[in-house]
Amino acid sequence: MGRVFLLRHGETEWSATGRHTGRTDIPLTDRGRELATQAGPTLEALRRGDPPPVRVITSPRSRAQETAKLAGLQPDAVDERLSEWDYGDCEGRTTPQIREDVPGWTVWTHPCPHGETAAQVGARADALLTDVRELLPRGDVVLVGHGHFSRVLTARWIGLPPEGGVHIAMDAAAWTILGDERGVPRLDAVNLRIP
Repeated sequence: MGRVFLLRHGETEWSATGRHTGRTDIPLTDRGRELATQAGPTLEALRRGDPPPVRVITSPRSRAQETAKLAGLQPDAVDERLSEWDYGDCEGRTTPQIREDVPGWTVWTHPCPHGETAAQVGARADALLTDVRELLPRGDVVLVGHGHFSRVLTARWIGLPPEGGVHIAMDAAAWTILGDERGVPRLDAVNLRIP
């Protein structure tokens, strides 16, 4: 049985400053390109000489596609379901800015007006995981996407509600590995970046 390798895109100006970046297509910073380049050898070390992945899928956002390219990956497909959480009216704003209007706000506990709910993001993650699971008997799958969505995807893999993603870290250009223990989904590694 293959494993799922999740890669978050490299740093952008907005991710470095904590601005919620869903649909806005922000390019990688120089540091983001450097981190993305380092993600390639990290994947090789994590996969320990296994056969090439059976499928590499990216988000449609350029920051994810550039990260995949710099990491030495050849995407087989672009999938809209790998897009970041749609933050609606919270797009481009930081959590402290949003909390000026909505005290205690988090993406995990409060709505994003005109954006997606946690349940909607979770349903998108579930649909993607259904398709990915069909590929795993043939080998590993690599998904290149975004921070919050990857955290929801990881939570759903192990049976947590979408809001369970709050307990999972996913830094820029970091890897998370979703595995299997005799038919039971498990986390093999979370938020790995080898300097």
